[in-house]
Amino acid sequence: MAQTAAAKPLAERPSLTLTRRFRARPEKVWSAWTDPEKLIAWFCTTKAKAGSLRAELDVRVGGRYRVSFEMESGEYSEVGGVYREVVPHERLVFTWAWHSTPERESLVTVSIKPDGAGALMVFTHEQFFDETARDNHAKGWSELFVQLENLLA
Repeated sequence: MAQTAAAKPLAERPSLTLTRRFRARPEKVWSAWTDPEKLIAWFCTTKAKAGSLRAELDVRVGGRYRVSFEMESGEYSEVGGVYREVVPHERLVFTWAWHSTPERESLVTVSIKPDGAGALMVFTHEQFFDETARDNHAKGWSELFVQLENLLA
């Protein structure tokens, strides 16, 4: 009998890891993740309605975040979660769940290390509901990281 994704142990659920090098110091990369105004500058999909992105970040262990936007189609999207680990300029761990599927909570880890004159970011998103969710997020994160790179340049 096949197991559903929700029944699988977390360690067996799909995950993804993306690595990016930036020509910016770790402090600047950290700020792009933790300052709401900077997050708004890179975090939104190109299909979102201009000016609709909102970010509320309480960056501390146990603090919550919420990012919301409206698509050009009029569809409302919101993602949020709780910060589990906060090590300034080095590591940020938080839960991730879309408002439309709160039962599909996953986990994001952003590790930032000095790399020459810049920074190396290792991004891990794990505990996806299924492979389709992982693949959709891999595409979305890859697009967003191009925008992050542009912001940090």
